[in-house]
Amino acid sequence: CCAGLRNLLQGLSFSAKYYSKHNLPQTMCPCSKIEPKNCHILYYSKSTCTPRTAPPGSILPCRFFSCKEGTKVPSKRKQNTSIPSDLLHKNLLKSEQENWNDISPTYKAMTKRIREKLEELHNMYALNSGSPRMRFGENVYFEENGCIFLAKADDDEGNADILFSIEDLGFSDAFIQRIRISPDQRYMAISLKSENSEEATCIIMKLGNLPVVEKVITSVFSFEWAANDVLYYTTQKNLKCQNVFMTTFTYQKHTKLVYTEQDARFFVDLYCTKDRRFLTISSNSKTTSEVWLVDCRHPFEPPALVQARTTGLIYHIEHRKDQLYILTTYGEPAEYKAILSDNYIHRLMKAPIAFSGKENWQLVCALEKKTKLVDFEMFSDDCVMFLKNAGHLYLNVISFISHSVQSIKLPTWACEFELESHPEHTTSTCYFQLSSPVHPPKCFAYSFKENNLIEQAVQEVPIITNCHTTRLLAKSKDETSVPITVFHNKNSKELHRRPLLVHVYGAYGIDLNMSFKEEKLMLIEEGWILAYCHVRGGGEQGLHWHRDGCQHNKLKGLHDLRACIMLLHALGFSQPKHTALAAASAGGVLAGALCNTDPALIRAMVLQAPFLDVLNTMMKTHLPLTIEEQEEWGNPLEDEKCMKYIKSYCPYQNIKPQCYPSVFITAYENDERVPLTGILQYVQKLRKAALDHASRTSKKGNWIPNIILDVQANGSHCDSSWEHSLNE
Repeated sequence: CCAGLRNLLQGLSFSAKYYSKHNLPQTMCPCSKIEPKNCHILYYSKSTCTPRTAPPGSILPCRFFSCKEGTKVPSKRKQNTSIPSDLLHKNLLKSEQENWNDISPTYKAMTKRIREKLEELHNMYALNSGSPRMRFGENVYFEENGCIFLAKADDDEGNADILFSIEDLGFSDAFIQRIRISPDQRYMAISLKSENSEEATCIIMKLGNLPVVEKVITSVFSFEWAANDVLYYTTQKNLKCQNVFMTTFTYQKHTKLVYTEQDARFFVDLYCTKDRRFLTISSNSKTTSEVWLVDCRHPFEPPALVQARTTGLIYHIEHRKDQLYILTTYGEPAEYKAILSDNYIHRLMKAPIAFSGKENWQLVCALEKKTKLVDFEMFSDDCVMFLKNAGHLYLNVISFISHSVQSIKLPTWACEFELESHPEHTTSTCYFQLSSPVHPPKCFAYSFKENNLIEQAVQEVPIITNCHTTRLLAKSKDETSVPITVFHNKNSKELHRRPLLVHVYGAYGIDLNMSFKEEKLMLIEEGWILAYCHVRGGGEQGLHWHRDGCQHNKLKGLHDLRACIMLLHALGFSQPKHTALAAASAGGVLAGALCNTDPALIRAMVLQAPFLDVLNTMMKTHLPLTIEEQEEWGNPLEDEKCMKYIKSYCPYQNIKPQCYPSVFITAYENDERVPLTGILQYVQKLRKAALDHASRTSKKGNWIPNIILDVQANGSHCDSSWEHSLNE
């Protein structure tokens, strides 16, 4: 299944998952796992390929700006990469590895019990949903266990033929990230990725009785077929995508550079409109967009600009019946007021192809303030907007025929959408899944003809009935209301005695990930309370929510987090000595800051690949993402006030001798965004501060916190396979 424009909608950059579904006149539908019986042997020409690894079962691209907990997405954060010396690094790493080896046996029995429980839940829920199916006329393409199969739509999938096998090609540890079939089904482009690297390898195969490898392209991020034998692709270097190439496979085979982005703040991606009329080259920073169109009927002609980049103007393009449909933040001047306005409200607008500049954009539909546009899907006669308002999810269905808008509120337990693909562009039904951290995905459909929501009972999975969902609002320091989503077992008594796990992120305009995870359900079953704090800096209440929590407003996110935890305790949800705080990637900034300012509010903190030294990182412009991220954190090199402001909350800079909570950090040796050295230095400094405090005080009951670092030899900032995740 496919997510949508999550990064455009959650913080100004377009989601690669959206691009993955807009690839061809092909569709996917959920189906149960199969064991193909009749297989063709794969033949391939000699090519040099670098083996890659990562999660099996995914065919979606994977470039996101946040660490969405439990999803196969990399987070948008890097760390200070300056290494005092290789020897110091090695000594620190060796010391931490020895410390971990001494400590880990303590948890052996607990680890065994948790592993068995998670495997049980995984088998019960996760395996009920098969991998996506791509329907292409009479053919169905699908991926299972590192192989790509082809079956007839009306035939038993047990007779499917193998088109591609990771192991046969020598990529034993790789996973399939993205699949694109050419319009005439003569070629198939596949990207393979490693959990130890963010770069992918694209393999183009010529299909037929004996599929063969036609071409191998390294360091590829996104790719789309513009025509039967014309492939456009972007290359990735140092975590940046700035070049677009076109390559052909018949007649005069050649490859040429089509587009180069000169501004280091911008990231280039490709996607096709739903009807495949245009391939779009989309260049995005955190605050600004620019889109170029390649007419798929004339793929060799130069791309045409839709609207030149304008600071603060974000837009995304779809197409229907010779009209461009533009999802954007743009509006009337009196309403918009450029980037200084609070009115970061998404609008759907339209314009003729030949006159695509913003002066010709006409309003189709506008969202209310504080409404978050989570996803967007275009059909021939309708479009569907997946929205979030005050924590509740609902749909807006816009009919292009009747010019009406219908709003449908979704079940109160739902926290996440996941769009399914569709049989065809002219389908009369929109399929999607709803889930929450403790509710496994459940299939729903909206019928355009009947104008109603249908709950599909196609999965035989147990229904979660013993979990209560509560939505709260905490008053922050400036009286802003901050949403909190709380889950707990209905049968739990004396909630003030129950352990509480608080989640926070608050950066890049990205929501906290609230999709289903087996470990969350396990905690609920064992009496835990789960709380998700939707603080400013994230995107839960629209684009203004992000703007109110970045750059010179970053402390507002810290104030929000403090207010949320204090409200939870005041309402009887646990107490400080039973409270743990969890964060990942850039979420480590707010979690680490709270650990410095209010250590008494929590007993433990769990961080995954955390960003902990904002100041030193943003002072080093040679790092691959620093310039790009000045729109999020500011530029301390040119602005002394910015430098002082960052220093006021930076977790590493504000460590001091005091009674800290226990801390558990997971880091990855191969993480390109959060290099290990910075985390090693943070752990050393934090441990020293805790020991200094303990040595200075003789207070009764004084304790020394556990500060533990687990360095994973495998893995990167991307989440890993189920097996690796389970071990972790």
